Amino acid sequence: MRLGYLGPEGTFSEQAAILYAPEADFVPYPSIRGVAEAVGAREIDQGVVPIENSLHGSVIDVLDFLIRTDRTRIKYELAIPIEQCLILAPGAGRRAVEVIYSHPQALGQCQNFLAGEFPDVELVASLSTAGSVTDMLESDRPAAAIAPFRAAEIHGAEVAERGIQDNRSNVTRFVALAPEDSSPTGHDKTSLAFWYASDAPGTLYETLGIFSTRGINLTKIESRPTGESLGEYVFLVDIEGHRLDAIVAGALEELSKQTSELKIFGSYPMLRDETA
Repeated sequence: MRLGYLGPEGTFSEQAAILYAPEADFVPYPSIRGVAEAVGAREIDQGVVPIENSLHGSVIDVLDFLIRTDRTRIKYELAIPIEQCLILAPGAGRRAVEVIYSHPQALGQCQNFLAGEFPDVELVASLSTAGSVTDMLESDRPAAAIAPFRAAEIHGAEVAERGIQDNRSNVTRFVALAPEDSSPTGHDKTSLAFWYASDAPGTLYETLGIFSTRGINLTKIESRPTGESLGEYVFLVDIEGHRLDAIVAGALEELSKQTSELKIFGSYPMLRDETA
């Protein structure tokens, strides 16, 4: 299997990809969106991408891609603990740092550390945490990076401090994207999105009642702007159960009648917690 992930080597996405399919042929991509689009274009068989962080919330690029595609499904999910490290060039001192590179998600996960230790330092977004180490080493200004420990080892950089994330319970949920989702296992989750052509009082309440009356548990709900008009939103929901289960299938059929658009992102086995 050709399995895509957010590269280069040393990212948390690579770590998740190895946990998911250790025997795969790994293919790094320069962006999360690039991984998702490669699955849709059938350049690779599957792709592992981050979809949610316990501290910083959802990864918008992935959600927006799933809302707009008909060629890609969620096939699997897993979670891994995230330890962010402050990384310096060999022999460099942290007091001289003028700029810090990292992926925006990582910068968001380390806000308290950055505010306390580097309040006046410029923060610059990199395409990945591992890529931020390369950006740091190539910078013409005294720089640091926030990245995984493995990224420092790969590039011969020095880890100045480990565990700098704001919360030690920092966990990222990853999903495997594929042309098809998974078969029922008896312990599944279904992710979906829906939106309305027009809004009225109680509309969302009545929609969510479809699940409540059937005893279907909602594990997550959030909203995203449709991008079409101010005040119009897409609602994203995770529910327990597989789309082929009789109760869930009935709920989805009724849901399709109450909404103007319904999109099933996929059904897949519920989280295997890699933090245990």
